[in-house]
Amino acid sequence: MLHSEADLKQALHTGPFHLALRAALSVRGLPLQRVQHHLAGRGIKVGVTSLSYWQQGARRPQRPESLRAVRGLEEVLGLPANSLIRLLDDATVADAERPAGRSYRSLVEASGVVEQLITGLEVPVDGGLHTVGHHERIRIGAARELRGRDSQHVVRAHRDGVDRYLAIHRGDAGCDPARVEVRAGENCRTGRVRWDATTGVLVAELLFDTRLRAGETYLFGYGFADGTGGPSREYVRGFAFAGGQYVLQVRFDEQALPARCHRFAQTSTGAARSGRSDLTLSGRHRSVHLVEQGVRPGILGIDWDWE
Repeated sequence: MLHSEADLKQALHTGPFHLALRAALSVRGLPLQRVQHHLAGRGIKVGVTSLSYWQQGARRPQRPESLRAVRGLEEVLGLPANSLIRLLDDATVADAERPAGRSYRSLVEASGVVEQLITGLEVPVDGGLHTVGHHERIRIGAARELRGRDSQHVVRAHRDGVDRYLAIHRGDAGCDPARVEVRAGENCRTGRVRWDATTGVLVAELLFDTRLRAGETYLFGYGFADGTGGPSREYVRGFAFAGGQYVLQVRFDEQALPARCHRFAQTSTGAARSGRSDLTLSGRHRSVHLVEQGVRPGILGIDWDWE
């Protein structure tokens, strides 16, 4: 259960909606009956049962009158305008229904292979987790190949009982996923691993050292040792759900330095790349990076030219 103003600020930034609402109610110390009374004073009628379901995540406000109640909650709880509505926008719009996040099919050009591998593991796509922060380090070798990548990941559970995370790796052309090594770091261990040789996609189950309760955060590290593919020219990360901060760092071997590096964004694999800007290679460490404070569904990446 979240209690501090700092926790509330974080929940409003990363969501999901029900945890942010629950944090606001806890910090403000208002019982649901009082909240209902304050909303009624603003001409907004909503039941205590509905408010309870919203903070538990059992239901999401979707109808116009429910969305009006959410804006009223922002006022009653003294929250910034649109801070709760924004979290609903990731899964709900007033005039249409759409899934909470894009499918991996729209994010990864792998003909649905990722979805098939995940389905085989019988784990929900979002895994019950929401990213608070993710620092990813990519290593490019002397032969211009993707040598590997390492992640430091902080997540927050949005339901009770979550005890694992599914990490997805896709190598460059020629990658042999059967030879890719999964490395479980701090606070996790490797579970089931599945791959598809045709597309070079690998899905690894990382098992936590504990079962999380809704609202709890967890920090863990993991990585993949590859080196089996051909020359690498870019690294992209697909986000099916909105999240917190993402940092991508690409480091090059001193024997294989790129001529130019750029960051970019895409709404999906078939969309035009936007937000393109030059990145300057650092001297001694031969690396470039990007920082995205509030990730939205879509794709972020760094590409580079060898000549």
